Amino acid sequence: MKRHLISAADLSRDDAVLILDTAEEMARVADRPIKKLPTLRGRTVVNLFFEDSTRTRISFEAAAKRLSADVINFSAKGSSVSKGESLKDTALTLEAMGADAVVIRHHASGAPYRLANSGWIDGAVVNAGDGTHEHPTQALLDAFTMRRRLVGRDAGLGRDLAGRRITIVGDILHSRVARSNVLLLHTLGAEVTLVAPPTLLPIGVEHWPCEVSYDLDRVLPTADAVMMLRVQRERMNAAFFPTEREYSRRYGLDGDRMATMPEHAIVMHPGPMNRGMEITAQVADSDRCTAVEQVANGVSTRMAVLYLLMGGYEPATPAPARTQENQ
Repeated sequence: MKRHLISAADLSRDDAVLILDTAEEMARVADRPIKKLPTLRGRTVVNLFFEDSTRTRISFEAAAKRLSADVINFSAKGSSVSKGESLKDTALTLEAMGADAVVIRHHASGAPYRLANSGWIDGAVVNAGDGTHEHPTQALLDAFTMRRRLVGRDAGLGRDLAGRRITIVGDILHSRVARSNVLLLHTLGAEVTLVAPPTLLPIGVEHWPCEVSYDLDRVLPTADAVMMLRVQRERMNAAFFPTEREYSRRYGLDGDRMATMPEHAIVMHPGPMNRGMEITAQVADSDRCTAVEQVANGVSTRMAVLYLLMGGYEPATPAPARTQENQ
């Protein structure tokens, strides 16, 4: 494991499998009456969020608290950032307060990289989503969910997703989730296919380690997992498709389309869902949809990331031998 987690491309196959295996151990904590470990007691984790978020912020907060870390939640709204304070000055303030790790979500692509490589802060930096760039912990929790469902909870330990066919559908252009998933799933040996209208595919997608298709019905019968992406209206400043009804007809997942998928195949969604647009209520509420399961798995995966980045992988220092003098 490296010191920071900025991009899914930073992870080797062994790194990714280590995180997934550690997350499996962390998931067992959720089955206990007391859902806490003393691992990061005395450490401070700062959630530095410059963008609105519910799932990601709460997930990181729950993960840190289950590891017994102290958590400081920082929101740009109502802070000195709204008065014009720079990222550098905010980082220096956090450093002065003794932050051991900073989980940052920012509207500007590259902000977490800048924070990690600027020398402003000594703690670990975790990218919780930057602009339209990446969201590596979302990709990790998605891979964790896929491995559990497609390989098995115990059978998956130490294994990757080699040979599995994953289809990612929707707004690829604005999706940091899609970028991180393509990189991580390729590292784990999966075959990824992107399905979207041409207007919602980024420039240079032909160089990504994946296939591209415009026909959802053609790829569904061979998919092991289908990930539906939210149409991000807040990031759209042009007419990327004629109407919402047209988009739903061509690229939405309904009960009829789900019936063409293999029996073992699962439906995923990073949330929040636009029901009736990219996914129907029938599909979203079916047993094959893992949206709620992904939220639960997100806590376990982020526990694993914080544990490994903040020194949890280091062997415990043995206690000094007791002598006659100190007994």
